Amino acid sequence: MKASRIAAAGAVSGIAVLALSAPAFAHVSVQPEGTAAKGGYAVVDFKVPNERDNASTTKLEVNFPTDHPLSSVMPEPVPGWKAEVTKSKLDKPLESHGQKITEAVSKVTWTAEGKGIEPGYFQKFPVSLGALPEDADQLVFKAVQTYSNKEVVRWIEVQQEGQEEPETPAPVLELAAAEGDAHGASGAKSGDDTEAAAQNTAADSGSGDGSDTTARVLGIVGIVVGAAGVAYGVLAGRRRDSGAAA
Repeated sequence: MKASRIAAAGAVSGIAVLALSAPAFAHVSVQPEGTAAKGGYAVVDFKVPNERDNASTTKLEVNFPTDHPLSSVMPEPVPGWKAEVTKSKLDKPLESHGQKITEAVSKVTWTAEGKGIEPGYFQKFPVSLGALPEDADQLVFKAVQTYSNKEVVRWIEVQQEGQEEPETPAPVLELAAAEGDAHGASGAKSGDDTEAAAQNTAADSGSGDGSDTTARVLGIVGIVVGAAGVAYGVLAGRRRDSGAAA
């Protein structure tokens, strides 16, 4: 009985820990596909999990930073969802490719055309954006998640340095150090690195093949020599037996 009570208490404690830790990884977040370098362009995914057991997520609104406006924002089509891009006038125009930009995307809204994100599932919403600011280490995207039961969750709290994570944190995109020019010199560099790595891998593979061949040859020679030794031993034994009999 005592053992069963201890086991039950442990199970309850485990469930409590899971319940308390669940919100820490179930919020709306944003991650780059690859690297989001300062001054460059990137594709990022807004990941939206469904936290409810009795409702589906039917709408997502992502507000783009006004302190670092982005001149180019293009959502990728997501099956079963309609994307709407909202632009706003800029207080201070931006310069992009020699042209003056007077407005920028302030919000992207995805609305489900079907069931949406059902309980137990999540959905990614990819967006191509840039040029990323050169004078910032991160971008904050405040998001609003709406459920089929009309419940609204606002992921808008900004993480403060040195403090615990807020209950409904805003998605934050961390920016990497600038590499090359804004349009993918870093990507070209990555491509060169990839090609070099591939060549090295091929060379290593070739070397490995040569080593394998040598090992096989030596192995076969060893087997032949061993077999010859065994045969010689057998014949010598027979000769000694024959001599003893005579």
